[in-house]
Amino acid sequence: MASNDRKIKRKIRNAYIVSTVSIALVLFLLGAVGYMILNAKEASDTLKENVSISVLLKDNVSGVRLEEIESTMRVRKEVKSCTYISKEQAAEDFKAYIGNDFVGFLDGNPLPASLELTLNAAYSDLDSIKIMTAEIKKMDGVEDILYQEAIIEQVTENIKKFNLILLLFGGTLLLISLILINNTIRMAIFSKRNIINTMKLVGATGGFIMRPFMGKAVLQGMYAAIISCLLVSGVVYSLNKGLPEAAFITDIEILGIIFAGIFILGILISSVFTYYAVRKYIRISSNQLFIY
Repeated sequence: MASNDRKIKRKIRNAYIVSTVSIALVLFLLGAVGYMILNAKEASDTLKENVSISVLLKDNVSGVRLEEIESTMRVRKEVKSCTYISKEQAAEDFKAYIGNDFVGFLDGNPLPASLELTLNAAYSDLDSIKIMTAEIKKMDGVEDILYQEAIIEQVTENIKKFNLILLLFGGTLLLISLILINNTIRMAIFSKRNIINTMKLVGATGGFIMRPFMGKAVLQGMYAAIISCLLVSGVVYSLNKGLPEAAFITDIEILGIIFAGIFILGILISSVFTYYAVRKYIRISSNQLFIY
């Protein structure tokens, strides 16, 4: 009899360990995917903010008016940075680009002074740029505005497609993970169905039976989350150590949000699935215990 009790306890302990490790691995996959999604968003925002818009200024614009235009550009919510490029600087840059002195050949510098704008990622789509440039063109002292419309449109479209693929992948993985965790927890509770039935037979209420299982579920979610966070930390460290030029996210606040999400998700899914699995065996009668 004592030998059978030890076997039962060992099976229950093994089921608990297996379910905890399974939850930890699923949380690790979700955390890793979340980390990669955030890195992809960071990369796409950086790409968007590298889009440049040239505001060409009239030759006769005064210094005072130039300062007014520049200060107006800097305070616009769409603008991340604003750099003034004089006629002379524009000529030097173009000379370095083509490799010869075109100013001497043309006997003058035809290039205008300009303001080079880079935009915040939230305002780098083509519709926002068109609205902004339409307003800027009306300003006194502005000659024209140049930007690569086709390139911006293509970049925006590609980023949207990439983000959609990531979201679909993340959503599919979440769904599969929840199904796997549900089955794992149900199997772990199944191994304890006799204990639940015995408690019912001695008159224990549903709440009394449920309480210890829910406490263990919370602890199980926390243990799984700790294991998952350690694994994710190892991945983050390895990526930054092995590929430092890729500039993966190492911001403590962002990583803290990921780890907090793992903890909340681990405790939540462990508690919810445990609740429904235990409730099932509380509700069924003793003669149906071995049917399910």
